[in-house]
Parts: sequence; C-alpha cells; structure tokens
Amino acid sequence: MTTPHPVPPHQVVALDLRGRTALVTGAGSGIGRSVAGRLAAAGARVVAVDRDAEPLESLADDTGAVPVVADLSDLDRAEEALEGHWDVDVLVNNAGIQHVAPLDEFPAERFAYIQTVMVEAPFRLVRRVLPHMYSAGWGRIVNISSVHGLRASPFKAAYVTAKHALEGLSKTVALEGAPHGVTANCVNPAYVRTPLVEGQIRAQAATHGIPESEVVEKIMLTSAAIKRLIEPEEVAELVAYLCTDAAGFITGTSVAIDGGWTAH
Repeated sequence: MTTPHPVPPHQVVALDLRGRTALVTGAGSGIGRSVAGRLAAAGARVVAVDRDAEPLESLADDTGAVPVVADLSDLDRAEEALEGHWDVDVLVNNAGIQHVAPLDEFPAERFAYIQTVMVEAPFRLVRRVLPHMYSAGWGRIVNISSVHGLRASPFKAAYVTAKHALEGLSKTVALEGAPHGVTANCVNPAYVRTPLVEGQIRAQAATHGIPESEVVEKIMLTSAAIKRLIEPEEVAELVAYLCTDAAGFITGTSVAIDGGWTAH
C-alpha cells in the first residue's frame, strides 16, 4: 500500500497575486478547492464555481472566496450565473468528470455530456474573460488537463478525447493572447488524490476483485516512476506559479506533474 505523501505547507513559495481576481471552476473539492485556497493565500480575490452549494459555502468561510453555484453542463444558464464576474485576471478551468467503459458500450449521451463540461464550458469561459484580459494587457489562463491529455488509456474515450481537445484550445488561446499579455497553459497531473480518483479506485477494486491498494500500485501507478498519488496541494502550487508575473514567458505548453509517466 502506498503511503500518503505529507501535504506540503499551504504556501511553499512566496507568490504575490494581490490585486488580481481569479475564477476557478470545480472549486468545491479536490484540485479546484486546493487551487482556490492557494490563489486566495497568494492574495487573489477568488470567484469559486461549483454545481454544489454546500462545499462552496465552506470554501467561502475558509478563504473568503465568492461562491457561484453553476452547472457547467447547462452552458447558457452557467453563463447567466456568472454575469458580473467576467472581469477576472486569472481563469482556471478545472471542472471535470470521468466515465469508464469500453468504446462499444460507451453511452453516447455520457460522451456528449463530458465534452460539454470539459471542452465547451472552458471555451465559453475563455471567450467571456478574454475581453477584460485584453483590455488590461494581462491575463493567465490555466487549464487543468491530465496525463491523459498527452497519453491515451483504454476505456476512457470521453475523458481522453476531452483532455486532448482542451490541449488544442489552450494552445490556440496562447497564440491569440500573446500580443495582449495573456498566457494559456495546461497542467497535466497523473492520478491525484481526489474524490474522482478515489471513486475510480473503489470501482476498479470491485470490478477486478482486488484490494484498493492493489488498484493504486498495480493499475494506476504502473506507468509512473514515482509510486504514489499526487496530492492536490502539489498541483495547486504549480497552478499558482503559472498565474504570476514570473511565469509570463510560459505559454502554449503542457506542464506534466506525473511522476515520470510521460518519460517513457
């Protein structure tokens, strides 16, 4: 059984985002919650978006984030819910979902749903925040992709497709945004200790009839050189750095945080 990695201190590197406003999707749990907390710790005003109100309320209590309840699968209503919040300097597209099934059994409606949440919604949000960023001559867009934006795995057709599409969107934004001081990058983690991944661990353990510890070691971490799950705070630290002035020359790229998975 892999042991949990000690959670890094909440603020490892002194990053200053005072005076900036950040919008983070999927902020109720996992990576999104850690990112929202990290950006707030760096001084940013954070607009936290999630479809569930309860985790947003606790996040607001903990960090001072502005909670916005919005279901990104309903694109028009999500945009309406975010009216008044488009003047942001940082956008972190994090919201994501997973469905595991063979291609010949993959539900078509589930495939479409995942593309809506993980490709169309980021496009809509980018489209709405760019005018303010262009006007200000400064902006940071960070898309939480995945190692599956760089590598494919079987039985994850919708997720792999969506992450590859997000990579293309991110690169296009980087090219168009460069003359306006706007950067766009993908962060590509392997398996992160989040509710989504923990759900996958339980499901695969049941499917294969093996302990959850074996799912982590023998299935999820087979391709990684570092044999442990990533902690959400580690991803948040990288995201926060990409949102600073110091990262102004990093754009159009995919930054792997995968324990050596893509070194193969």
